[in-house]
Amino acid sequence: MALKSQLPRLQPDAEVPDDLVSMGYISGAFGVHGWVNVVADTEYADSLFDYETWWLGRDGHWQACVLEQGQAHAKKLAAKLAGIADRDAAHALRGCTIAVPRSAMPELGEDEFYWADLVGMRVVNTQGEALGVVSNLLSTGANDVLVIHEGKTERLLPFVAAVVLTVDQAERLITVDWGLDY
Repeated sequence: MALKSQLPRLQPDAEVPDDLVSMGYISGAFGVHGWVNVVADTEYADSLFDYETWWLGRDGHWQACVLEQGQAHAKKLAAKLAGIADRDAAHALRGCTIAVPRSAMPELGEDEFYWADLVGMRVVNTQGEALGVVSNLLSTGANDVLVIHEGKTERLLPFVAAVVLTVDQAERLITVDWGLDY
């Protein structure tokens, strides 16, 4: 079933923003009244509720949807989206990516970064050796952790000042104090 037929548009010809940032995904239906389970890829899961309009995407097709209500649960979020009235409609959204326009996100302070900005950056150490590319980040409570892949090698580096020396967004390059053999 095509995504376009599952969601109402906010406007008849709503234009998809060119600065969408993935914030999570819909993992399935929640209850029988059209609510969905949401897995948020944000520092604070419930911060996704700060955005009135979510863009839901699948296979390159994006649709604007209005958040009517949201609830934080122990491991996931539950959300009620406008136009989704029953369990079947909610279940049909399973696997959709949830995104918001970057322009709608709060401004960052100096030396602050959105995770989405770090994913895909190359990582090199102070000796100029390539450690790989950031594929993901993890939140451990104490600090965030960069998940870096180079071929079959996976490295986990703490995102702390003692390790991460510079983040050059223009060059998409992170320089770290970390050896290849750590």
